[in-house]
Amino acid sequence: MEPNPKPKTLAEIKKNRVPIRNANKIHHERLSKMDKLAIWITDHVGTMGFFFVIFVWTACWLTWNSLGPKEMRFDPYPAFVLWLFISNMIQIFLMPLIMIGQNLQSNHAEIRAEADFDINIKAEQEIETILMHLENQSKLIIQILQRIEEQEKKQSQNSN
Repeated sequence: MEPNPKPKTLAEIKKNRVPIRNANKIHHERLSKMDKLAIWITDHVGTMGFFFVIFVWTACWLTWNSLGPKEMRFDPYPAFVLWLFISNMIQIFLMPLIMIGQNLQSNHAEIRAEADFDINIKAEQEIETILMHLENQSKLIIQILQRIEEQEKKQSQNSN
């Protein structure tokens, strides 16, 4: 066993280190075209604009089938208008609102992840700086120890 084991150098530490990767970028690169299409649809359906389009369409559909000329109605009242209206209202209005909430939460999570990534990069830079200082200090300590050992050898030779 060596009395003064030599500490690893920064170059040796860096050689074994895995570089930091941007998880969002890697995730985006791995998405298939169908996944990207699904995300695009989710992003666009999960907006207040889409919600208002569905609301206006449903109001027009209900109005036309309730008040339009009887011979031109495509789903005349009272057939299934009321029941269809009630069930569709639940689905049509809740789906975009849920997606809007999910999109907002997803955007917030992505912003947090980007901030964490930036902090990790800064921390890595600071750790590298500390390691470089420690490496320099280790070199200086070894030099000091070598000088002390040389002086002790000289003193022991002079005393003999």
